[in-house]
Amino acid sequence: MTAPLLCMRGLRARYGAVIALHGVDLDVAQGEIVTLIGANGAGKSTLMMTIFGDPQAYEGQVIYDGQDITRLPTHEIARLGIAQSPEGRRIFPRMSVLENLQMGAVASAHRQVEADLERVFAFFPRLKERLRQRSGTLSGGEQQMLAIARALMARPRLLLLDEPSLGLAPLIAQHIFDVIRDLNAREKLTVFLVEQNAYHALKLAHRGYVMVNGEITLRGSGRELLERPEVRAAYLEGGHA
Repeated sequence: MTAPLLCMRGLRARYGAVIALHGVDLDVAQGEIVTLIGANGAGKSTLMMTIFGDPQAYEGQVIYDGQDITRLPTHEIARLGIAQSPEGRRIFPRMSVLENLQMGAVASAHRQVEADLERVFAFFPRLKERLRQRSGTLSGGEQQMLAIARALMARPRLLLLDEPSLGLAPLIAQHIFDVIRDLNAREKLTVFLVEQNAYHALKLAHRGYVMVNGEITLRGSGRELLERPEVRAAYLEGGHA
C-alpha cells in the first residue's frame, strides 16, 4: 500500500459519557476503495462523522494528506478536498435538484459548475431529467443519487460514503455500487465506504475493515474478508448479503 491519504491512529470519540470509538487505527491510500463493515450500532457512522469533526475525537489523530485535521472545524475540513454523502442523505428537500447540486459546489475552489454538472449527469442521468424538481419529491433512490452527486460537485480527492445502499431496491443499489467503481477506475477517486451490505461492499473494495463495538477487529483485502468464516457467519450467511 502507498502512503495513506487518510490515516487514523488511536481514535477515540464519545457522546457524553458513552464511548463510541475505542482507539481506531485505519488507513485509506490514494486511489483506493476501502470499506468499513459492521452491525448496526458498531460505531461506523460515528467514525465517518469524526473524520469530519463532528463529534471531535477526544483522543488520537485524523491525518489527511499529511495534515492533522483532528481539531479542525467541519467547514475547514471540507475545503481540504474531502466530501461526504452522509447516512440518511440529508439533501435540502425544499430546494430543487439543481440548487442542491449548486450547494455542493460551494466547497470547491474550481467553480466550473457547468462542467461539473455534466460530469455528475454522466453518472446519474436521471438527475438531469429531474433538474427543476423539488428534491423532497424524489424517490429514495433518486435522493441517494443526488446526495452522492452533490458531494462530487465539490471535486473531492477523498469521498466519504455512509450507507449509500441503505433502503434502496437491489437494482438501484447495484447502480450506486457501479458508479463508485467507475469513479475509482476512471478518475482514481479515493473512496472510504461505510456499508451494511457486506457482500457488495467487500466485492467492490480493495481493502476492508470490520468494526465491532467501536473497535476494529479484522482487516484485509476485500476478497480475504469475504472468505473469512467469521465474516461469512456474521454478515453474509445470516441474511445480510
